[in-house]
Amino acid sequence: MIAQTQPKTYTPEEYLALEEAADQRHEYIDGEIIPMAGGTTNHNKIAGKLYARLLLASERLNCEVYISDVRLWIPDMRRYTYPDVMLVAAPTEYHDSSQTTITNPIVIIEVLSRSTQDYDQKLKWKHYRSIPTLQEYIVISQYGYDVDQYIRNGQGEWRFKAHEEATAELKLATVDFTIALSDLYDRITFPPEPTISES
Repeated sequence: MIAQTQPKTYTPEEYLALEEAADQRHEYIDGEIIPMAGGTTNHNKIAGKLYARLLLASERLNCEVYISDVRLWIPDMRRYTYPDVMLVAAPTEYHDSSQTTITNPIVIIEVLSRSTQDYDQKLKWKHYRSIPTLQEYIVISQYGYDVDQYIRNGQGEWRFKAHEEATAELKLATVDFTIALSDLYDRITFPPEPTISES
C-alpha cells in the first residue's frame, strides 16, 4: 500500500513572503496556496473598462477603486485573493502596513472564465459573503450578455438580479453608478460555445 502524502500547508506569513517574490499571483485558502489562472483579452477588456469607468466616478462617489493587483484578506475564511475589481468606501482599511492588502470592499466584481466560473460562483462567493462591509457582488460572463448581481439588504439577506440582454443596464445599488451592457461589452468578440462531442 502506497502512503499518501498530505499537501504542504503554509501560514499566512509564509504565503505573503512567497507571494512577494513570486512571478505569478496565487490565492491562499486556509493554508493552501493556489496558482491563479491567466486571463483572456476579453477578461482584460471587460475588467479594465469597469475599472476605468468607476475610477472616473470615484471622486463623486467618495470611493476608492482597485483592480486585480490589490489583494483582499477575508479573515473569517483565512483567505487571500485578488478580485478583478473592488470598490471601497473611503478610507481604505489595510490588513497590514504594506498597503497591498485591503479588508473593507463594498462591491466586488469578478469576470468569469470557463475554468473558474463554478469556483467564483460557489466557493469564492460563499467566502465573499462573510465580509461584513460587502454590499454587492457582480459576476460578469465574457462569453455573452450575462451579468449576475447580488445585493445585500438591510436584514443581511441577499437578492439576485440577472441582466441578460444587450439593452439592459447594470445599476449598482450601493453607489450611484450605471453602465449599459452594450457599453460594457463594446468591442468584445464572443467566442463560440464549446462543442459537446457525441459518444
